[in-house]
Amino acid sequence: MILDIITWPDLRLKEISEPVNKVDKKLQKFLDDMLETMYDASGIGLAAVQVGVLKRILVIDVSHGKERYPELSAEQHEPLFFINPEIIANSKEQSEFNEGCLSFPGQYSKVTRPESVTVKYLDYHGKEQTMEAHGILATCLQHEMDHLNGVVFVDHVSKLKRNMILKKLKKQQKFEE
Repeated sequence: MILDIITWPDLRLKEISEPVNKVDKKLQKFLDDMLETMYDASGIGLAAVQVGVLKRILVIDVSHGKERYPELSAEQHEPLFFINPEIIANSKEQSEFNEGCLSFPGQYSKVTRPESVTVKYLDYHGKEQTMEAHGILATCLQHEMDHLNGVVFVDHVSKLKRNMILKKLKKQQKFEE
């Protein structure tokens, strides 16, 4: 089922998401719906808060974004599900990527983040996992995990750039009304 993606200036995007207590069939159905929603919107990552659910859940499939991001390597060939993700280590090396966000449609800006991260999380079946992610996968993980803490990608850019993006988005939303 395709879920509605909330967009800025919806205040839920600035709220902190709660941990998930148990992984069951209902949660797995929600994960499947999130993935379908992300694919439908041509995204490579989606946090639960972006569909109005304040839970620490995200889905990612960086291989899905090859049309929009031709520089993507074939790092992952399948969707990844992260429940209660937590970064336990990150690299000193930084990388810059032109990020976009399904909650800020059509808006992009270069954001600098650690090149690699190690993440501890529960998978689709509720099993604890640890993953070391590099490149675009690391960037996407950090971007989506920011959402869980009420942080959006424009919080990482200069005030001038942020204001330009928000102004463009507001104009775009008025035009669509």
